[in-house]
Amino acid sequence: MNQLIGVDLGGTAIKFGRFDSCGHGLAQVELPTPQPSVPGAVTMAIAAGVEKIDPEHLAPWVGIGLPGPTDREGRVARIAINLEGWREVPLAAWLEPRLGRRVTLANDANCALLGEAWLGAAHGVASVLLLTLGTGVGGGVLIEGKLYTGPGGAAAEPGLISVDPDGPPCRSGNRGSLEQFCSIAGLARLSPFGPEELSRRAAAGDPEALEVWCQYGRWLGIGLSSLLYVLTPELVLLGGGLSAASRHFLPSVWAEVERRVLAVSREGLRIEPCALGNGAGRLGAAWLARDRFGAIGGLG
Repeated sequence: MNQLIGVDLGGTAIKFGRFDSCGHGLAQVELPTPQPSVPGAVTMAIAAGVEKIDPEHLAPWVGIGLPGPTDREGRVARIAINLEGWREVPLAAWLEPRLGRRVTLANDANCALLGEAWLGAAHGVASVLLLTLGTGVGGGVLIEGKLYTGPGGAAAEPGLISVDPDGPPCRSGNRGSLEQFCSIAGLARLSPFGPEELSRRAAAGDPEALEVWCQYGRWLGIGLSSLLYVLTPELVLLGGGLSAASRHFLPSVWAEVERRVLAVSREGLRIEPCALGNGAGRLGAAWLARDRFGAIGGLG
């Protein structure tokens, strides 16, 4: 039975997982993302990580989630604004001859959503919005049980919507994007402490730390309110590293949503952290490889 490799490419780390065809984890590896994160250096790092996690070549298919849109065929990274020099990078074509394996690509938040839909909190839910809160803010949308990526593969980038037209400039060209307020860099504008220290202080009842998370949740709730009016999902999932602190900021998220969104547009809504944590992206990337290549290799 064929095994699968899922890769989650982030701005600071590249996470690798090897799975069986049912999604059970067999091995995992994490490597630092090369700095600067130029395409050539990242390609070689991914190749090294794949060989490290599967030296016996038990997994013929590799799925990679990356922070930006891909072409509809899952071959080219169209753009990744939080990586250096990523414009129309044919990553799959670069990797396949080096690895001797089939490679497919997708947006990292889409992969996280696919992982949650396969074995996590979104299993059996037809309408889902997922936000990844980390180095950037990404997103994925499930509509009637199907991943929505738009005609060119670039749909569902909720982190790039504007929540303050006069806010900080975004590398996308926008100003005051949700990413500028709800990424790790956005949190750093509110406090000199990192997310883990802020969480520790908040858990201990520190009023200043609690207020920082309250402000963070307010911005997230403002952005989410606009998205809810467009999508009216059954479930909003929060992933990425910052979601680990969700208990500190979810109350203020809900306060903004209830203040700004008509009851009919949030009826039955749930907002909760991803069940699979930071492993959702790797698992979803592996599912993507199974889905795209399974018919070729006879894996149902």
